[in-house]
Amino acid sequence: MQVSEKDEDILSLYQKIILDHGKSPRNAGVVKQHNCRSEGKNPLCGDRVTVTAALGDEGQVLNLKFDGKGCAISIASASMMTEAVRGLRADDVRKMIQAVAKLCKEDTSDDQFFSEYGDGLGTRIEYLSALSGVRQFPARFKCANLPWQTLLSCLDGNDSATTEG
Repeated sequence: MQVSEKDEDILSLYQKIILDHGKSPRNAGVVKQHNCRSEGKNPLCGDRVTVTAALGDEGQVLNLKFDGKGCAISIASASMMTEAVRGLRADDVRKMIQAVAKLCKEDTSDDQFFSEYGDGLGTRIEYLSALSGVRQFPARFKCANLPWQTLLSCLDGNDSATTEG
């Protein structure tokens, strides 16, 4: 399969974003006054992430941080997640978690994807498009998805998550 010059430019941009977040993660640490906490593990590769969040009375994410060790994709995904979901209500976060999984796994057209998930999440979803590069490396899906599944676990009141099972 031949890759167009435009696709190469997009992949290059995506790689730069992933590398930037992997080397200089945003919102690393622990939310001191958290009311939501979950630990995630990817037993296959050893990635580990802990998500802590301060949720408002109506379920909105007031503050979100992560702590962990893992590959650049796992750390970048966690970093991007903390920026993308801040201020969202739990139901929109769940929608975003589905969108990211689809973005990382399925080859969807931009128009189709944004018509399904862009409404209400707009630029936040566009920002996460860098994770679509994971599609080329299916074995890395669990790396990119771990922080998101850990956040979902946190929102559901569970203290742990795993990529297996």
